[in-house]
Amino acid sequence: MVEVSVREQKRTLTREAVLDAAERLLRADSDASFSMRELASEAGVSFATPFNQFGSKAAIAQALSARRIDLMSERFFQTAPAGDTIDRVLAAVSIAVAVMLEEPQINRAIIRSLGFPGAKPSAVSAQSRALWTAAFGDGDGIDPALANVAAERVPEQLAIGFRGCLSFWIADEITDVQLPEKARMTALTVLLGFVEPNRRTDLPWS
Repeated sequence: MVEVSVREQKRTLTREAVLDAAERLLRADSDASFSMRELASEAGVSFATPFNQFGSKAAIAQALSARRIDLMSERFFQTAPAGDTIDRVLAAVSIAVAVMLEEPQINRAIIRSLGFPGAKPSAVSAQSRALWTAAFGDGDGIDPALANVAAERVPEQLAIGFRGCLSFWIADEITDVQLPEKARMTALTVLLGFVEPNRRTDLPWS
């Protein structure tokens, strides 16, 4: 039992070392043109290790994306935003955008890399929905008549909407300066059809 735990701990440390190395290489070359051999060298591991740990370069990109969502979630729970569902969702948007804009070059590269050949379905989508589900909370501020459908659908639509904003961002159709407002407007638009009628009048559109 102890041996398994130590082995798993070592595996986790190795994975983190490979991901750290990938981030350093992306900072140096946002085109993500580094080879797996270069990645292994940068991480100080054998050539086979990145393949053994992740399987492909696409899977490494997915793991890097998951790191960002983990950070967003961590900051959201640390902040514990006050208010109702609308307030919490908008707080989550601000946190998520701030994470992306801390290192826009590397984060753009990571998102672009999600489309590497050989990419397979990952847990990134579910991980993103979990963040927006936490922000949605118990649905306070949502029209009670729509509460069930909102709880089922809104978190996923918020995840899709935010990812859509990031897609335009990496294509330079949304600038760094525009991203906070575009993401905020997207979230409000998703929420608009579900909020209580008296709450719609004071949604912070500006």
